Amino acid sequence: MINHHTHGSVHELQMHRPPANALSPELVGALDDALAEAIDSGAGAVVVSGLPGMFSAGLDVPHLLELDRDGVRSAWSAFLGLLETVAKSPVPTAAAITGHSPAGGAVISLFCDYRVMAAGDFKIGLNEVEVGIILPHFMFHALERLVGTRQADRLATAAMLVSADEALAVGLVDEVVPVDRVVAHCVARCDRLLSLPPRAMAETRANARRDLLAELDALDDRFLDDLVDHWFSDETHAALTALVERLMTP
Repeated sequence: MINHHTHGSVHELQMHRPPANALSPELVGALDDALAEAIDSGAGAVVVSGLPGMFSAGLDVPHLLELDRDGVRSAWSAFLGLLETVAKSPVPTAAAITGHSPAGGAVISLFCDYRVMAAGDFKIGLNEVEVGIILPHFMFHALERLVGTRQADRLATAAMLVSADEALAVGLVDEVVPVDRVVAHCVARCDRLLSLPPRAMAETRANARRDLLAELDALDDRFLDDLVDHWFSDETHAALTALVERLMTP
């Protein structure tokens, strides 16, 4: 599920679960493990990429709807663990957003250091509200620290999916380039960071991400329990079921 490519000291982890890189518990676990392994093997930086035209369609909702409470809790716990691995990475990370990136796909990119998105008719955004999911505070904070309070409110509350150009304009992504150059631009950004005095870069990077890590460290079992309760609420279940029905309609 993860293709591992090396670009000098920069390791690229390409999610490969066609057709949409839906974030099943298996893909989430594989990416989390691959990140840890890349860091342990001496990667200077890590790029997370997707399929051409599709970074990730977000959580695998059809699969999650089949799970009981324990299964959903485990799936959410795994996703939170992946975000923590990305956020706490001791080496720089970049998201090579190779196409569409709604919901969970966009969330992963928020916790990276840098985001490069493919130009074209692609959409990105946190559209959780549209499918009945309350955007958790720590995710809203991750969005807010990139785009500011007003834009975060506008994008998240209205469940907006925006074009690459608008994402660039509001700060949701850092660059927009042709799809075949997305990974290369991420690698170049990482190489630039790695060319700097290492201790100064690393400690300044840690200071810059301190607030993000504090949000994650504040999460506890009660938060996860509330998340699961919300998932099984009538409103959320109805919205998610309607989403799956739309996805299955030819």
